[in-house]
Amino acid sequence: MGSLLVLLLALLSFNPRPFPRYPAIDPSGRQIVFSYQGDLWLVPVTGGMAQRLTVHPAYEAYPRWSPDGRRIAFTSDRYGHDDLFVMELFGGPPRRLTYHSADDILTDWTRDGRLLFQTRRLFVQVEREAEIHAIPDTGGTPVRILDATGFQATLSPDGRFLAFERGSNATWRQGYRGSADRDLWLFDLQNRTFRRLTDFDGNDYLPAWAGPRTLLFISERDGTYNLYRLPLNEDGTPQGAPEQLTHFEGDGVRYFTVSADGRTIAFERQTDLYVLTLPEGTPRRLEIQIPYDERFDPVERRTFTSEATEYALSPDGRYVAFVVRGELFLRRNDPDDNRTVRLTRHPWRDREPAWLNDSTLVFVSDRAGQYDLYLLRAADAGTSDLFESLTHTVVRLTDTPEDEREPVVAPDGRHLVFRRGRGTLLLARVDGDRLRITRTLLDGWATPEDVAWSPDSRWIAYSLPDLDFNTEVYIQPIDGSHPPVNVSQHPRPDTHPVWSPDGSKLAFLSPRSSGDVDVWFAWLRRADWERTEEEWEALEKQSDRKRRDTLTGPIQIDLERIHERLRRVTALPGNEAELAVSKDGETFYFVANRGGRTQDYEAEVDLYRIRWDGSELKRLTENDTDPRQVRLSRDGKYLFFLRPSGQLVRLNPENGRQETLRFEARMEIDYREERRQIFEEAWRTLAQDFYDPQFHGVDWRALHDKYLPWALQASTNRDFRDVFSWMLGELNASHLGISGPDRAETQRERTGLLGVEVEPVPDGVRIRHVVPRSPADREESRLHVGEVITAVDGTPVAEVDNFYRLLVDKVDARVRLTVRAPDGRTRTVVIRPVGSLNEALYEEWVATRRALTERYSNGRLGYIHVQGMNWPSFERFERELVASGQGKEGLIIDVRYNGGGWTTDYLLTVLTVRRHAYTIPRGAAERLDLPDRRAFRAHYPFGERLPFAAWTKPVAALCNQNSFSNAEIFSHAFKNLGLGPLVGVPTFGAVISTGGVGLIDGSFVRLPFRGWFVYADDTNMENGPAVPDIIVEEAPDSKARGEDPQLRAAVEALLARIDARNTEETH
Repeated sequence: MGSLLVLLLALLSFNPRPFPRYPAIDPSGRQIVFSYQGDLWLVPVTGGMAQRLTVHPAYEAYPRWSPDGRRIAFTSDRYGHDDLFVMELFGGPPRRLTYHSADDILTDWTRDGRLLFQTRRLFVQVEREAEIHAIPDTGGTPVRILDATGFQATLSPDGRFLAFERGSNATWRQGYRGSADRDLWLFDLQNRTFRRLTDFDGNDYLPAWAGPRTLLFISERDGTYNLYRLPLNEDGTPQGAPEQLTHFEGDGVRYFTVSADGRTIAFERQTDLYVLTLPEGTPRRLEIQIPYDERFDPVERRTFTSEATEYALSPDGRYVAFVVRGELFLRRNDPDDNRTVRLTRHPWRDREPAWLNDSTLVFVSDRAGQYDLYLLRAADAGTSDLFESLTHTVVRLTDTPEDEREPVVAPDGRHLVFRRGRGTLLLARVDGDRLRITRTLLDGWATPEDVAWSPDSRWIAYSLPDLDFNTEVYIQPIDGSHPPVNVSQHPRPDTHPVWSPDGSKLAFLSPRSSGDVDVWFAWLRRADWERTEEEWEALEKQSDRKRRDTLTGPIQIDLERIHERLRRVTALPGNEAELAVSKDGETFYFVANRGGRTQDYEAEVDLYRIRWDGSELKRLTENDTDPRQVRLSRDGKYLFFLRPSGQLVRLNPENGRQETLRFEARMEIDYREERRQIFEEAWRTLAQDFYDPQFHGVDWRALHDKYLPWALQASTNRDFRDVFSWMLGELNASHLGISGPDRAETQRERTGLLGVEVEPVPDGVRIRHVVPRSPADREESRLHVGEVITAVDGTPVAEVDNFYRLLVDKVDARVRLTVRAPDGRTRTVVIRPVGSLNEALYEEWVATRRALTERYSNGRLGYIHVQGMNWPSFERFERELVASGQGKEGLIIDVRYNGGGWTTDYLLTVLTVRRHAYTIPRGAAERLDLPDRRAFRAHYPFGERLPFAAWTKPVAALCNQNSFSNAEIFSHAFKNLGLGPLVGVPTFGAVISTGGVGLIDGSFVRLPFRGWFVYADDTNMENGPAVPDIIVEEAPDSKARGEDPQLRAAVEALLARIDARNTEETH
């Protein structure tokens, strides 16, 4: 009996279903190391009790065994980014091998004692793949070993072949067929040649050697990710088609490793590990016992003094209700009193508080499975004061299958409006504990936003999008006496309406004039609009009482042609935001420099005030305060806002004095329940807003039911996000993803970057390449190829195990290098490393393409690369029309590696100008007679007369598998409009307008909400790539050889057109 009890207690102390990841089978095929709870564990290949190998808050993954089976290497983010570590199987702490801010991902442990890893340092400039490096397993300075980009490099047992994968499509995505798919490649180190091994148009990935000439890999070629085997000939050519080893349907293989003899495979599938023994074995699920304990406390008590996400002022101004991590709290509007009352206690998300009156709150919660409206009151018998009451009553007001969101209470407290589903706006009253809907104000597909009540509680204003992606501002009486009236009427988006409390104006935000968002308003009364400047000056001189009598009273709105009665208030660079209007309607408060088209315009984001006529501009905050959710108290005495940190602030608009309304929000976080809520809300967000109501043919509800248990079984936030990504992957769509924080707190190192690629030599590191425009290319700190860095700040490089270790946390610091030239002379170089070389690497890539265009075309063509479809890139494009195109016969426009944006039509406007005239200034020609004046037909005052620049000479365009989103829209348009030859390979096939939703813990789920279709043939651009007129594949080492075959083909095609046109004109 006693032994049975001991056995029972032992069984209860183990996790019944752990969620292990990344199995690595040892060379003998007898043991498996895997990741669980972010640590490494060891278990026999037969299963059983697992033994923990590492204990650290960081996430350890991708373990690999040494060839002798005595050590384990792995990847870990212990220092804020992924580095490589090595540890003895039993005994001794892990030893860090890499020291670089780039993420280093371990891919192989070679038989000659090197660790291969993928990273992004200096060879990758614009590519989406990684570069391949190697480092001795005993430590040292890593070196790049492949003149190509790719992933998952692995060396054959005899050291002749390096197998790797190319392509950027995510491996968690299912069903993708296109040019960005992953394929296997082979590099022959003996002959220095590349060979493509697979050409399936879906993903083939994760090559692993199962013998000197046998590769295993994962492929989706049968519709599910399964294991395949590909025998190779001695020269590396494939012996026929790959052989399928597993035959799973639906849920396939995600990750695997193989023993040294190629007979035993450990792989990851669903939430388990499996073992497959070849040649005739059947996959066997591994039964693993792990001592049951949590990596972090499952329930944690926390006190927040910041991180508020929303707030609401009580009508009498005494209290502020606010939200922290999905819970409602209350504090007095008194800077000297930071006492905080918790109003709700639920692991799901409570949000969007609104005061029904001074003692009653309405809020939104998804505690019942979808967002509903709830009522909150004091429950103590002796008081109705929410702050003083020790208990509170919560009453559910709505109970429908659809979400009810965004309650907005009228100033008189008699009505509220809220949104049901996507586009139904409802008017309601609260009678006791019941909500009575009195009118449907809107019922359509579009979502009304920024709903605001008029001061007399008789009208609402809101912004509403249309099918053309434009947003207008509307006003509407709540009694149904008049249909909605479009106040703004402009093709630019008008948003965020705000009524002036005196009832004279409706303010809103609009980019209609300059492209940046400014403050505008509409005069509600025609008489106010018709007043002259002199009449306003006379009105200003009246007594305060007479002015109030003149400007107050029941709101009068003259609806006829109200859109003509608009006035611009601000004309500042950058976007204005966070609009509020003073009680007398005279002063507008706003935040300036909140982004804008000029994204490289650096300015402090602060709060300002200005009179309605654009005068008396004054700054109210300093030092980049970046106020959020700016609101004016009902009495007009204070402005309130949130700092980016989530602190509440009260500001006196007369003297600018700021007071922090400090709080202590105490709560218990049940992380398991919070994770369930995050999954549910993210899933619902996709259910409601994914652009295709048929979800690309999959059953979205069934996917919820399948993946929710897996997500709850995940032992870390990272694994949880992976599970959610697998679910997203079944949609086979782009612009999808989930990101979020991790609970682990690790160190945060930053490597100082010099801009040199190096290789180790006995007494230092030799410089192989210097990146132009990097610190190593500056006049005062220039380094040269062939020089050897022998010391950093006096420490000899030879005395440390990794050169980059000497540059840890040296960003922006003055660093002293001892440098030896090839002739033996030494010098000291003082250099200031930077934290990022992205811009310099991009400019190096562009400069090389520009030079190649000059060479390929013999100086006849110009070249422009469009980095992104954004305003800075467009401004550069306009500049380069002159800088690169002046005097050229044609132009190459390159959108390869362009991640998208929104400026396709701006580019097309430049490229599709139709000629109707030309001009000749005095002095340019001696005669204006024909045929003399024909020499000037190419000239026109483009910059003076057109909104943008113009290019009227011949063009060709380049695209590739990494042209993404709006760059693909451009490629489709360029081809279908016949602007010139389109050259390269088909684009990714990823065109959907994207947005996203923030979640309770700060996570973010991204999703597409609007589909795009080719006008010429109705093709869905999502999974419908732009196919070039001329298809040219690039070899993996084209860049390393200083060539660009796609660019060469574009140059040849465009020159052929130019020469043909010239011949026609001659004849």
